[in-house]
Amino acid sequence: MRLRGGDKRWRCLPALLLLLLGLGTDVAHAKGGELRIRVIRDRLTLAVAGHPQVYLYGRIDAGASRRFGQLVRAGRISPGSDVYLSSSEGDVATGMALGRMIRSGGMATHLGAPRKNWPGAGHSRAATCVDACAYAFFGGVYRWAPSGKDRLGIARPLLDSTRSRGYLQSMQIDPADLLAAMGAAPGAPGWLDAAALEKTGAVNNGRLPPTATYDIASPTPSIDLRQVDRKGEHRLTVTCRPGRTEVAAYERVGARRARQIVERGARSYLQLDGRTVLPSNDGVSAEGDTLVIRRDYPPSGLVDLLFAGSIGAWVDGRSAAFRDGFAIHPWGVYAKLKVFYHACWNAAPWSPREKKSS
Repeated sequence: MRLRGGDKRWRCLPALLLLLLGLGTDVAHAKGGELRIRVIRDRLTLAVAGHPQVYLYGRIDAGASRRFGQLVRAGRISPGSDVYLSSSEGDVATGMALGRMIRSGGMATHLGAPRKNWPGAGHSRAATCVDACAYAFFGGVYRWAPSGKDRLGIARPLLDSTRSRGYLQSMQIDPADLLAAMGAAPGAPGWLDAAALEKTGAVNNGRLPPTATYDIASPTPSIDLRQVDRKGEHRLTVTCRPGRTEVAAYERVGARRARQIVERGARSYLQLDGRTVLPSNDGVSAEGDTLVIRRDYPPSGLVDLLFAGSIGAWVDGRSAAFRDGFAIHPWGVYAKLKVFYHACWNAAPWSPREKKSS
């Protein structure tokens, strides 16, 4: 197609494209030196990410929490939104106020900075989140560890203050663990990498800590293991009987969705640390609004099941494009799993596992 420089029909094309790309985007215009707030809630973002994306970047000024609250009350920032943060300076009290609003809204936090070219572009540049920004980050119900060149840090004097300790404890984060993980000189930012944040529980990468409830007084001991992530609550039960162990995985997906998964599913299976075990073409059913996978598990392999780093339950379709299920990470409940394991042995001892021939 040949375009003539004087053709008025094409002069507005760049502006039109920017308008279309920016649909579903709100920008809270800030004065110089103020925190900028960008909200992206277009159809594509909601379809892919499942939640609106909110970008907070620049200096966290004293009025930032007020402007953020106005957008929340107006419905422009929704409960459960993904909040991306990048700020190297600002007011600590305001950072904590932002964190409390993020927590009360059930939002998730990430490090991320928006591109500069157009309003709805999303994040790509490396983010730095220091002091006030870090406190806002810790407000997330779900908190993702820094990746790539993103950095998160807090100055030791701030972290060691009474106000800081009280705030972090209200967010279920142990300030003593963070201090121990830093190793920074007094007055300098203590940079916290992904490993340190995960070890202290300051990030959870989209999963809340698991819970475990057992009944070991019964002749058939059982345990109920649960974990909540952004998709909902996932549940795994284990019951010990003479000669066999029953495992059941439950995922609440809605009655219609559960039926569709059963109809489309070609096989179901468990995974231990990503390794597939007990694959089968049956053993999955729709029970009301819940998808249920059941298996008889060999008692001699119970130690592998209970003490895996992750326990998954999955349904595959006839093509690689379809897969549904979840994984539970039982870190933090291993003590209860150990008690349950010994109760199973006492109730129904099993033969030693046969050694594999070399």
